[in-house]
Parts: sequence; C-alpha cells; structure tokens
Amino acid sequence: MAVVTEQQETRPPGSSPARPPGSSPARPPDVDTGFWLWIASLPLMVAGYVIDVVAAEPRASLFVLAINGVFLVILAAVVVAFLILMRYGYRWARTCLTGGAIASVAFTVSSLLTVERPVGFAVGYAVSAIFGSVLVVGGVFLLHRGEANAFFTSAPPR
Repeated sequence: MAVVTEQQETRPPGSSPARPPGSSPARPPDVDTGFWLWIASLPLMVAGYVIDVVAAEPRASLFVLAINGVFLVILAAVVVAFLILMRYGYRWARTCLTGGAIASVAFTVSSLLTVERPVGFAVGYAVSAIFGSVLVVGGVFLLHRGEANAFFTSAPPR
C-alpha cells in the first residue's frame, strides 16, 4: 500500500497564497475598512449639512431648501459611486475622494469655529460634523497606507 503525501508550501502565518502572474492583487483589508469608514461618515456629514441649512439665519425659503435637498442627494450619490469604484481599485476615485475629504473637513472646521447656531442645532452639528470628519480622515489615512497604496498603483492601470 502506497502512502501519498502532498507537498505543502511553507509561507509565513497570515500571508495569502501566491497569485497567478498578471492577476490583480487581492483587495487589502485597509481598503475595505476605509470604504466602510467613508460609508459610516456619509450620513453623519449629510446630517450636519441638513442641520446647517435648517439652522441658517435668515430662514431659507422652501424653494432654496428643495434645491439644497436635490444638491445633497446628487452629491451623496456621487460619493457612493466613487466609493464603489475606489473599492474596485480605481486610483482616480481614491484621488477624488481624498480631495473631497480635505475640502469637507476644512469646511467643517471653519463652520464649527465661525458660524453661530442655536444651542440644540450647534450640538447636533458639532456631534455629526466631528464624528463624520474623524471617520473621513481615518478612511483617507487607511486608503493611503502601504498595502492599500500598492493595490491602487498595481498593474493593470485603473
């Protein structure tokens, strides 16, 4: 009776198996985590914007509120689309999201420090804006770490 034993390759614990040449790399956990941080921050940032528009003095007309609502829905849809494309490895989507993150955090910080709101609105805006900004910055940080950066800069070009 013959005993057949398989040759097992030795690799460090926690490493992934070798990929075939020319295949795209597997998505690193940092990309997935950054994606979910962005997804979690989106409703918080939207809520902060809604609070800011509603609390604005003088009160906006219904038409202006409707235009703001349409703008907000379109912008949120674009961000979600870019997030999905980023998760699939499109480097330009990560670049656009990084630029949007810088702009939104800068706007949030300036709005927190300069705009006066009634107390209830101020607390709601501060909580949603601060938590949303922290999540966005965390997502951007993770998307630019080593493994994630290699995922976005690997061939084939994205």
